[in-house]
Amino acid sequence: MRATSTLRERVAKMRHKLAVIAEGPFSRDALAGLVEIQERTAERVAKAPSLSPLEAADREDELGDWLADHGIEHGWQLAPTFVQAGLDTGWLEQVAAAVDAEILPGAVGWLNYTVETELLMNEIADSTARISHLVDAAKQYAQLDRAPYRTVDVHELLDSTLLMLSGKIGPRIGVVKEYDRTVPGIPAYPAELNQVWTNLIDNAVAAVNDAGGEGTLTVRTALHHDRLLVEFRDTGTGVAPEIRERIFDPFFTTKPVGEGTGLGLDISWRIVVDKHHGGLHVESEPGDTRFQVLLPLTATESDTAEPGEATDPTDLTDPTEEPV
Repeated sequence: MRATSTLRERVAKMRHKLAVIAEGPFSRDALAGLVEIQERTAERVAKAPSLSPLEAADREDELGDWLADHGIEHGWQLAPTFVQAGLDTGWLEQVAAAVDAEILPGAVGWLNYTVETELLMNEIADSTARISHLVDAAKQYAQLDRAPYRTVDVHELLDSTLLMLSGKIGPRIGVVKEYDRTVPGIPAYPAELNQVWTNLIDNAVAAVNDAGGEGTLTVRTALHHDRLLVEFRDTGTGVAPEIRERIFDPFFTTKPVGEGTGLGLDISWRIVVDKHHGGLHVESEPGDTRFQVLLPLTATESDTAEPGEATDPTDLTDPTEEPV
């Protein structure tokens, strides 16, 4: 929205500058040359290289000096925009060669508006693409437009959750994906599995932050016998042995008062073990904590039974199965 508002302002100024140019001492050939330069400028903006801060600062100084030497007022204000667009003194020399010296300041100002509008349109295009990507991820995460129970690709669920939590994960925690793409889709409640991933990732991020704020979160999938393994491994502080058997209890938390409800792992246990007939285990030592979710590859009778139909309780898989 900010870019759109600024773009509207720049286009208005460009129209005004075009009127000034049209009333000035420009020949037909000079105007044609300006239009050609404008087109080539737009092409250069689209191919602008990525510069380091030091390289950008050096180029800004060069452009600022060139503009000052050629009588362009406030050239230091134009230089950063030109650098962002990938323009240099060689490009300005071409502009100077195409127009007379007395109209050079007006021509440079007009081309500055061209550059700004191209950059703003690039920003709008990039922003809308990211918005679309986030909306798709949000739909995938919430599963609002999907059946509550269906066959799912667990990697799609993991990717959408990681994207939704990317702000919380932050740039100091590296995310490594070790996906086994050969694993089949599984029958599941995808929205509820996303809640499990959210809880486990949130705990991993908190553990890494407690250990100094820099570390790695590794998300791994693999086949384990007749089950799908989803593992979340972090390099955080770890889970102390004396509390390891209590972490899945409701309302148990090691977080300070007001920061944790103690329900995240309890809810995850209920979703994985009670609802999906899977297993949830933890292995931990300082710098290497692994929460492992084991999910069946096929639906059990209780999953496929009609409402009110009796089910065999012996179909439930023992959640205390040895960890991977």
